[in-house]
Amino acid sequence: MKFRMTLKHIEPVTHDTHHLVFDRPEEFEYSPGQGVELRLLKDGWEDEGRPFTPVTLPHEPTLEFIIKSYPDHHGVTEQISVMKAGDEVEIKGPFGAISDQGPGVFIAGGAGITPMIAVLRKRLHDHGTLEGSTLVFANKTEADIIWRDRFEAMKGLRTAFVADERGTSVPQQRLDRDYLRQFVEPERRCYLCGPPPMMDAVREALHDLGVKDDRIVEEKM
Repeated sequence: MKFRMTLKHIEPVTHDTHHLVFDRPEEFEYSPGQGVELRLLKDGWEDEGRPFTPVTLPHEPTLEFIIKSYPDHHGVTEQISVMKAGDEVEIKGPFGAISDQGPGVFIAGGAGITPMIAVLRKRLHDHGTLEGSTLVFANKTEADIIWRDRFEAMKGLRTAFVADERGTSVPQQRLDRDYLRQFVEPERRCYLCGPPPMMDAVREALHDLGVKDDRIVEEKM
């Protein structure tokens, strides 16, 4: 189904990421972790749909997104970064394979964090704690980390942040087998979302650590 929405509020989250707030259409139903196709109702952009994942929960009155912009692409995300309250969009969906399947290791790269936000928020809402879950979040730089303070404040959640470039408080580290073994056991549920090369490498590392495909919950971007 298609739904039309009006932007209520937009604010920066990091140097290239924005938080967008819309009123949730009453008939729009979804599960945390699912995404939608979003189109800008703006001349020349109506046919340029892109997938994004709401970070809010179905019982909440708003539908909110955390969207990273790529100005050098001169595409939809660049246009989103300059949106203003009152601008309109159309969404279609929901769709997606990531859902709450219990506690586990949430492994995200860059913008792949958004389905994880939704599932972690759902689990925290339902259980009051994220005890037994770990977030491993990789970014290009320390400045790219989305929602770091919020993740660190989530009750019971163990967090590990890494980057391609060394930061003041974030190690320069790839998500390889030797690094992941401290978080992963063969029977652990592993959630995975990020750029395809990162997902391929992490999936291989998880297999090397004894994690079978039926224990991996993943979404390709």
